[in-house]
Amino acid sequence: MKHLNSVPSQFSISIPPDETGLIGRECPNPSCERVFKIQPGTGLRGENLPCHCPYCGHEAGQNKFFTKAQVEYAKSVVLNKVTGALIRDLKSLEFNHKPRGAFGIGISMKVSGRPTPLQPCREEDLETEVVCDKCTLRYMIYGVFGFCPDCGVHNSLQILEKNFELIEKLLTIAGTQEASVAQQLIENALEDCVSAFDGFGREACRVFGQNVANSKKAAEIRFQNIKSAAESVNAEFGINLSDAVDPSQWITIQHAFQKRHLLAHKMGVIDEAYQKATGLTSSLVGRRISISKDDIHELMRGLRAIGRHFHESLDTKS
Repeated sequence: MKHLNSVPSQFSISIPPDETGLIGRECPNPSCERVFKIQPGTGLRGENLPCHCPYCGHEAGQNKFFTKAQVEYAKSVVLNKVTGALIRDLKSLEFNHKPRGAFGIGISMKVSGRPTPLQPCREEDLETEVVCDKCTLRYMIYGVFGFCPDCGVHNSLQILEKNFELIEKLLTIAGTQEASVAQQLIENALEDCVSAFDGFGREACRVFGQNVANSKKAAEIRFQNIKSAAESVNAEFGINLSDAVDPSQWITIQHAFQKRHLLAHKMGVIDEAYQKATGLTSSLVGRRISISKDDIHELMRGLRAIGRHFHESLDTKS
């Protein structure tokens, strides 16, 4: 069995990247098993570095994160080599003895068959590409938020910043439009600001809330009402969001969130609740709120500061 004996007892199998240069990974945690991708050559450098699941945070060696498709591909490579060698050995035993003698009986042996085919190693199409702003790893995940597979840093603050960058581009476009279109874009930008911060805050509370006494209550905090959210964050995490900005800026941020509420639920028309909360004269009730590009820029400056303060404080407590 010359060919079969020459097959090595161990194989080194390369997993091919997809067309974008990314390689699939799968969380080995039985309660997760979700797929993500990373780009080799980016991120941390060093030997025996662990891998972190971007979804559940599970940490293990890199060799524990192979996907099921990659394992099946590797098995098929081994079977292809072994069965190919076996077939070649068996073919060397083929013979054909032609009929001889009075009875004319002949005998032959012919081997047919092909090596076990290779299983395709197709990577899944994911949704969000991220380049970690701490270790530079390029990775892709389902959803939006996740831990960096290399350094383990959660990307919620990074995603918040990316959303604000998009909003700034929206405001730039608004400056090139006629008044009615520009105003609509500015109002959309205000709603996008609040939505971006709400998404950031919810995810941060979900992830870091696992470390507090009432994790369920922490994960239920919503940030569309910044004042109410700040009270809940202080109660559950012991973090005062308003410490990140000066008192006047904190009031401005609250008013901006209240304007967003009017846009979403009152067509932007000032009601008595808004008038009382902001101290406006009652004569303005029934009029439409006014929002400028400068208002949005000021709001983003404040929310950036609050976001950094919240994220850093949570990271310190974890």
